[in-house]
Amino acid sequence: MDRNYKAALIGAGRIGFSLGFDKKREQPASHTMALLHNKRIKLIAAADCSEKNLKEWQKYAKKHKSPALGFGSSDELYKNVPDLDIIVVAVNEEKHLEECIKAIEYKPKLVILEKPVALNTEEAEKIVECARRCNVSVMVNHERRFDRSYKEAAKWLSQIGDIQRVKAELDSGLRIYGEEFEKDGTYSLIHDGTHLVDIVRYLLKIELKTPVITGVWKDEKNIVRNFSAHYATANIPDVEITMSGRSKFFEFRLEILGTRGKICIGNGIAEFYLREESRLYTGFYSLEKQKVKLPEKTGYFSGMVENAVDFLEGKAPLLSPLEDAVRDLAVLEEIKNCFK
Repeated sequence: MDRNYKAALIGAGRIGFSLGFDKKREQPASHTMALLHNKRIKLIAAADCSEKNLKEWQKYAKKHKSPALGFGSSDELYKNVPDLDIIVVAVNEEKHLEECIKAIEYKPKLVILEKPVALNTEEAEKIVECARRCNVSVMVNHERRFDRSYKEAAKWLSQIGDIQRVKAELDSGLRIYGEEFEKDGTYSLIHDGTHLVDIVRYLLKIELKTPVITGVWKDEKNIVRNFSAHYATANIPDVEITMSGRSKFFEFRLEILGTRGKICIGNGIAEFYLREESRLYTGFYSLEKQKVKLPEKTGYFSGMVENAVDFLEGKAPLLSPLEDAVRDLAVLEEIKNCFK
């Protein structure tokens, strides 16, 4: 008989809770909503240093038949709530090391950690060592690994021929990097860039090492606002990671060009092109957009929780394990070091 899994949340802020009320986002869009809507999980408690956040979380959780136990700190929660199977760590980046290690040392069956793993690889390796010592599995929420649109893109890779070029682009208004922001991780290179690097590595099954950095632009305060990092891998001669931190919009986009087609995928877009006899020129082929029926929902958050349950039941491996996320962080750190 299938069992239910007891879960607790550390951090009832945006990704932990309140993004679940964003009417424009595909729901569930927060850990709370994703956990509460999974029939196999019983979310019983949360900890947050904000009394306001905690009271709002408890009010919502009680409506969904949760005991809604609330605590002002993770220490207090762990002392009073026994036998947790899943602990979700959804605090700000500067608290990842401290809170993830506390969660691991509680020894649940699984810790779900928000991205990025930590502020740097030195902190990340401490989490890895603790997880090994305590024999606790850790999943990192790189949500696009669970997104049905990217799963569809993975199927199309074999149809577009040999991959010639990959361009992964992220544009926002948040600074790319500044040394003074390393203490709290409030810069886009690791905050958003972790998703960009992760999906490139995951989708294309490649490693990114030794970047050639071009297009670096710094503002009057010496804050990095633009850059491009170029890589050549064994199978793909041109991989570009490019980010803007002075755009007046937000965009996340991958373009994968093959010898027989192209894939364009990102936030709000999933397009697939194959070569067909040209409608414009005799004797030529052109790329034509294919009619593809995409799922109404990508399932990016619910899919992550489903994978967690499947893992606990021995039905599937973790699709976003800690070790992969640490390698993502190492890629970003290598880029960062080129700015100094």
